[in-house]
Amino acid sequence: MSLPPLPDVFGNYALQNFHEVVAPAAIDWVPQTPGWWLVGAVLGIALTRSIWRRLRHWYNNRYRGEAIARLEDIAGIVDDSFIAELNKLLKITALTAYKRPDVARLTGEAWVAFLNTHCDSAAFVGEQASVLASGSYLPQTLTQTAREKILQSSRHWVLNHRRYEHD
Repeated sequence: MSLPPLPDVFGNYALQNFHEVVAPAAIDWVPQTPGWWLVGAVLGIALTRSIWRRLRHWYNNRYRGEAIARLEDIAGIVDDSFIAELNKLLKITALTAYKRPDVARLTGEAWVAFLNTHCDSAAFVGEQASVLASGSYLPQTLTQTAREKILQSSRHWVLNHRRYEHD
């Protein structure tokens, strides 16, 4: 059994002359004039340069974050090796930031003077300077306040020393 044939006019008779609205062609996002190509190129170069500089800054200063993390570990030391470990951390950080011949031979007062001259403001003054200068050789027991002050000064130096540019 087959269905009867459809009439010539099918559906709603009121819409028989109705035509669908055709959407206009999409607007092209590619610039058509050379001026916009130039603006795009300049912006692209500026963005690439900015990203490159930020990555280079992060890469050159990543040692500071590692030093701060190790400083937090040193804060937990309660025996006489506290100052020796702190000095070792500051020396490793300085060796990373500066030329080896300038840093490796320094000890005592010369070491503390080096640390203070390579920071925006002197980080180690008074008792802190003498403890740091002699702490690697003479075991010293520090009060909790003195430990916190020298840790805070060390953190300040790690974050704010002026780095020698190797390139």
